Amino acid sequence: MYLNCHTYFSLRYGTIQPEQLLAIASENGVQTLALTDINSTSACLDVMRLSRKYKIKPVLGVDFRNGAQQQFILIAKNNLGYQNINTYLSKLLHNPDLQIPEKPEEDLENCFVIYPYKNEEQFNLKPNEFLGIAPQDLNRLKFSKWNQFKHKLVILKTVSFQNKKGFNTHRLLRAIDNNTLLSKLPKSEEGKESDQMLPYNDLCETYAEYPNLITNTEALLKDCSTYFELENPEPKNQKCLTENETSDFQLLKQLAYNGIAYRYGTEVEQKVYDRIEKELRIIEQKSFVSYFLINWKILEYARSKDYYYVGRGSGANSIIAYLLQITDVDPIELDLYFERFINLFRQNPPDFDLDFSWKDRDDITKYIFNTFKHTALIAVYNTFKFKASVRELGKVFGLPKSEMDKLTRGKYTLNQLDKLSQLVIKYSTYIEGFPNYLGIHAGGILISEEPIHAYCATFMPPKGYATTQFDMVTAEDAGLYKFDILSQRGLGKIKEAVEIINANYTEQPPIDIHDIKGFKKDERIKDLLRNAKAIGCFYVESPAMRMLLKKLQVDNYLGLVAASSIIRPGVAKSGMMRQYILRYRHPEKRKEAHPVLQKIMPETYGIMVYQEDVIKVAHLFGGLDLGESDMLRRGMSGKFRSRDEFSKVKQKFFDNCEQNGKPYELVADIWRQIESFAGYAFAKGHSASYAVESYQSLFLKAYYPLEYMTATLNNFGGFYSTELYVHEARMHNGIIEAPCINRSFNQAIINQKTIFLGFMFLQSLESKTINRILNERQEHGKFKSLDDFIERVPISMEQMSILIKINAFRFTKINKRELLWEAHLKISKTVIKEDIITLFKTERVTYNTPELPSTELENAFDSIELLGFSLCNPFYLLEQRSISNLRAKHLTQLENKLISIEGYLITTKNTKTSNGKMMHFGTFLDRDGDFLDTVHFPPVVAKYPFRGKGIYSIIGKVMVEFDCVTIEVSKMERLAIIEDPRYSVKSLNPTFQNKKSFQDLKLTQG
Repeated sequence: MYLNCHTYFSLRYGTIQPEQLLAIASENGVQTLALTDINSTSACLDVMRLSRKYKIKPVLGVDFRNGAQQQFILIAKNNLGYQNINTYLSKLLHNPDLQIPEKPEEDLENCFVIYPYKNEEQFNLKPNEFLGIAPQDLNRLKFSKWNQFKHKLVILKTVSFQNKKGFNTHRLLRAIDNNTLLSKLPKSEEGKESDQMLPYNDLCETYAEYPNLITNTEALLKDCSTYFELENPEPKNQKCLTENETSDFQLLKQLAYNGIAYRYGTEVEQKVYDRIEKELRIIEQKSFVSYFLINWKILEYARSKDYYYVGRGSGANSIIAYLLQITDVDPIELDLYFERFINLFRQNPPDFDLDFSWKDRDDITKYIFNTFKHTALIAVYNTFKFKASVRELGKVFGLPKSEMDKLTRGKYTLNQLDKLSQLVIKYSTYIEGFPNYLGIHAGGILISEEPIHAYCATFMPPKGYATTQFDMVTAEDAGLYKFDILSQRGLGKIKEAVEIINANYTEQPPIDIHDIKGFKKDERIKDLLRNAKAIGCFYVESPAMRMLLKKLQVDNYLGLVAASSIIRPGVAKSGMMRQYILRYRHPEKRKEAHPVLQKIMPETYGIMVYQEDVIKVAHLFGGLDLGESDMLRRGMSGKFRSRDEFSKVKQKFFDNCEQNGKPYELVADIWRQIESFAGYAFAKGHSASYAVESYQSLFLKAYYPLEYMTATLNNFGGFYSTELYVHEARMHNGIIEAPCINRSFNQAIINQKTIFLGFMFLQSLESKTINRILNERQEHGKFKSLDDFIERVPISMEQMSILIKINAFRFTKINKRELLWEAHLKISKTVIKEDIITLFKTERVTYNTPELPSTELENAFDSIELLGFSLCNPFYLLEQRSISNLRAKHLTQLENKLISIEGYLITTKNTKTSNGKMMHFGTFLDRDGDFLDTVHFPPVVAKYPFRGKGIYSIIGKVMVEFDCVTIEVSKMERLAIIEDPRYSVKSLNPTFQNKKSFQDLKLTQG
């Protein structure tokens, strides 16, 4: 009876959650309803999946509107009609300039069209078209000509809200959407408070005077039936890469056997062939053949273009994936648990995450869309977050910024706030988690057998590719499993470093960056790992990983694989990270493991480290069959934690253990560890894939540190800022030069040990200015002087000032302050025009400028302004002489001592204690450039907070654990640096009168 129901996927309009809509309908005795979100089919499949629980028949459609103005409603008779609606809606959404017309501009088969009744409007209705009569239209209907055409009339009772609170929330959402104060929201931009669901009998009573409308509406709904297989669906991905499934399987088998020689050479153990046959058999049985082949096809193209990539995810557990070069992880070598990857109980295909360089991924995406017929990116639901909602609603209510700042910081007592502020908090809490707008998944792409519009509509984001209106969880419910095409800067660094090295070392053979077997034995790489000297290296450079590597003293591949997973929050949260370190360092402690767990996981000393471990424990310790274990695997992803299946598996686990006489305390502790993994744990193959890339970057860092750091800078670093990578290059005896007009390019370049920073590192230097400089230099050679540069490159004074201040004209041997004066006198203040060509060059007037020396200290502040960091040691800029001679290298001898030391802040990590209080971990550099690691507990955080970038005096206790040194901070103060000398020429402060150079500072500071 309800032809126009909205969920909160009617973005910034509806306020009812999809399942809540079904629950409301069930309470009101409604057995059939039409879900018609505004310009959206995001919720359709989810409502279909949940409808059985509430014994409600859902009918699918769309409410087409311009803002709040309803134009018409389309309702699908069947699946084909639903596809037609999605195709039509997508056509409109792909062109944001298009307005929703008053009527559909094309005949849509297998669809009903319902127009809202408008007084005196003329309608020429087709057989599938109807006029919707809202309760408020009934009185007018008596005097309308349509009273004589009752067979074309249906009930149009809109449902957008559950109650008055829902309507109030709706008005706030409409005000946010219209960017206006609530008091100024036009009535035309909001729905009616009465747009709530009535009990079925009350609705019939409302239309009792017009029984035809009730009959017509029921007949229309009865004529509609759409069906999707949403309970353990068959995969809906593209079925075949070749002509049919038989030839697909033959191709897969051929590719696998062809790959043996490349991966294993001539001497191949029988277990390799056994594993191949086992996998091929199951892959064919589960109809996953095309999934493998499509990934292979994408990567075959990538290899043809010399794109670097890493295949990771659970697919790394497969020897077929290894032989097809989808992954670089040998599952035989690592004894990877095949059942984690694929088993007969598994419904969805295995997961391949394909990482490409950030420079190459767009081309891969383009190739996929050009190669496969039914393709779309996957959406994510960007939801209202509490703090952002406070700001949005604060604007809607007209609160001043200072009040909004107070509310977002949580610095208030609720009952002491004024009424408006209380409303902001109340409704911000209420809409938290509501979808706000649709975004794009980080890398998920669907390649389906049927058109994407058979499942949902698509929209066109700026990226330029059709994107679904639902997320990956809903896609999987329908049997659509994504292909993950991801980007990362680590691969860009590796690729560029190899290119630089091969270009600079032409006398030696090209580097084989895929020689992982050789890297695993390399002593230099082992030394970097043991000593955690891996700054710039993929996945092993963060402060937490650096400390873990030191604690473990890892120097082998399997140890690094384990470390890559142990660092994840799941293991740390369960308390097993510390246990792993203890058992790794002290073999006698390994016997503390439960005998069953020790037998299941001997490699990790009876500790769950990987997702496979959880499945093994569930299967071998908890007595779950592989189907139930696979359900647990799905539950660990975090996507399905709220569903009943996960709790059923939990109960079965406990029941089985009880029947087998296992102590409840032990079972509860192991289940606690399992739960802590949810959403965090890595598959072992995933960690192994990360470790392969880590080894590649470690090799480059070990043998070509400066070339590798140059590539790191050009790919915008990794975990840290550009400044630290510049520092790391200097620690490897690199000479860092500011950008130079005649030597630099857009990116950094290296010449022997000298790295010239590129123009792209200069903040506010425009790309068009950079292009003009480089093009002119390439065509007509280096610049001879400032005049020559001004003559040849059209440039504004603002852009010129940046180049001069960074000393990019130092080749002229003229002080940059004098150059600035010259440039001001010689550069026209008129608008720069590139296309004006003059036949005769005018000779520039030479001005006698005063002698204006600049100091090294001024240069340091110029570089801070323009690069974001100084090219000198930041300790040289301290106002007062250093009071501590302590360095990081001294701390191992001072365990449990209270010390004072100075450190330059690099990064902080914020976390919360078990009782919700804020604490920090800090990473600093000492004066020699070595790392200092600090811990800041809540009382210290409250009293001595971080105050931004700079050098801090740190007082604290030295703690040494597993050879890893940290300072437990008790007091911290940011030290003052000298006043900016560029603006202190007349200062009487002796700092500026006596200290004109770094040498002066060194003499006074020691």
